[in-house]
Amino acid sequence: MDAARASRFVGAAAARGIGVSFEFFPPRTAEMEQSLWEAIGRLAPLRPNFVSVTYGAGGSTRERTHATVKRILAETMLTPAAHLTCVAATCAEVDAVIAAYAQAGVRHIVALRGDPVGGVGERFAPHPGGYRHAADLVAGIKRNADIEVSVSAYPEKHPDSPSVAADIDMLKAKVDAGATRAITQFFFENDLYFRYLERVRASGIDVPIVPGILPVQNFKQTKNFAARAGAAVPDWLAQRFEGLEEDAATRKLIAAAVAAEQVLDLVDHGVTDFHFYTMNRADLVYAICHLLGLRPAREQTTSTHPHAQKERA
Repeated sequence: MDAARASRFVGAAAARGIGVSFEFFPPRTAEMEQSLWEAIGRLAPLRPNFVSVTYGAGGSTRERTHATVKRILAETMLTPAAHLTCVAATCAEVDAVIAAYAQAGVRHIVALRGDPVGGVGERFAPHPGGYRHAADLVAGIKRNADIEVSVSAYPEKHPDSPSVAADIDMLKAKVDAGATRAITQFFFENDLYFRYLERVRASGIDVPIVPGILPVQNFKQTKNFAARAGAAVPDWLAQRFEGLEEDAATRKLIAAAVAAEQVLDLVDHGVTDFHFYTMNRADLVYAICHLLGLRPAREQTTSTHPHAQKERA
């Protein structure tokens, strides 16, 4: 590696091919709705490759996802990637969702198996008439619509997988079914990502493996989230937030420093694409993107024209 760090050249994001995407979740309340759209408004000028919207099985969660995706399509120039799972639904029901997304103008789906209905810790059981797993779902999407499909990847192994090797076999099955990108579960040790990437490439998988980055908005919440997701929280990270429970201002500065350190190290090792789990907040993500050299393109960020998305595509 050159003595001059690649990440120091913040004004050359385009030349270095830096690309970002952002994940949001559909709001449950009017207050959360406002926060979401404030975050979207703040981050949209950075012109992400796409923005993804998470999805829950059945009921109001699914409907909130649909509503959020449709509003992004109608009111912004952003490219939405709708999450889709195969939990608690028949193939016909999932196919109907795929068709509805395609009709609405969605051209990108993030296909996930999804968590068991009873939550993390319960053993997953496919619906008797449904897709069995994520690879099966990817094949169903590609069979039903001309839609790009991204999938998940797990540097620390999916909690339900018996081994990393089995996990990589499933990733290969998803790619063979038509997925063209994998987005990783968040991680805090970059070595985990690079070791995983080596194993993935050795298995013959050549699609982009985009690192998922989770800025630590709230350390206690992040630790609980990580426990459910099977992601390790290293001791050094806990120590950086130690004693700051009542000091929100310093916590925010530490969070920015931690995330910047991780992302800039990835850049220095040749990574050019990043997927940010925003938690519907823009401040830390915007700051990190600024360090990456991304700058607002204000004149091209939003449009109320109903065909704006189609024209851009």
